[in-house]
Amino acid sequence: MTEPRTSTASGLFTPAPGAAPPHRMVAAQAAMELRIMLRNGEQLLLTMVIPLLLLAGFSVTPVLDLGPGPRVDFLAPGVLALAVLSTAFTGQAIGTGFERRYGVLKRLGATPLPRGGLLAAKTLAVLGVQLVQIVLICATAAALGWSPRAGAWDIAYALLLVLLATACFTALALLMAGTLRAEATLAAANLVYVVLLGLGGVIFPVDRLPGAVQPVVEALPITALSQGLRAVLAEGAAPSPWPAVVLAAWAAVGAVLAARFFRWE
Repeated sequence: MTEPRTSTASGLFTPAPGAAPPHRMVAAQAAMELRIMLRNGEQLLLTMVIPLLLLAGFSVTPVLDLGPGPRVDFLAPGVLALAVLSTAFTGQAIGTGFERRYGVLKRLGATPLPRGGLLAAKTLAVLGVQLVQIVLICATAAALGWSPRAGAWDIAYALLLVLLATACFTALALLMAGTLRAEATLAAANLVYVVLLGLGGVIFPVDRLPGAVQPVVEALPITALSQGLRAVLAEGAAPSPWPAVVLAAWAAVGAVLAARFFRWE
């Protein structure tokens, strides 16, 4: 990661000592992370296939009472939130955990790329995959009859929630992968995925949960994301600051903890 310079005597390019600018290091690492994610069949199953199957299956099968209106109106925002969770948290935690086990992160730790740069690069790669996810999920939901009631500001607010959630889940994934063994990360990340799928307002309405549990569940980032998306995309409600505040708080805490406790080896 050094900048080339031109020798005035020979006109040839020779390496210059020192690291490349931070933005170039982050961009190069993000491009590599994106290629790795797109080549991983297991992660593509988790991030692409499972959300689409849940959306299609629960939209056409009346096994749950999701309230008035088309079932897809409730499910589509929740599945979008699940896609963000699966890519930014579950996939990142498992992938990074095994990168750490096999010594990949140890080698990265010997480069000028700082921990914050690694977090930024992985977040950018996740955003690239999420763009594909959002297109596929929205197209599938539209084919199932979904017609979101959202204006320009509502869409901008939904994108803000996705960005905050991506930063939040990526930071928490790196915290888990950087402190636990790879096998423990694999088990814990999948367990969290299943628990949040059931409790985070993705498939099941939060108001059906016991009253004592609801305040705790509503403070979770996946709940803030799913309910925030559902409010503006399905219900036509005005954007509420609460989901953004919850996601920003989780993102800040996760980033600080990941930068403090993440271990390269």
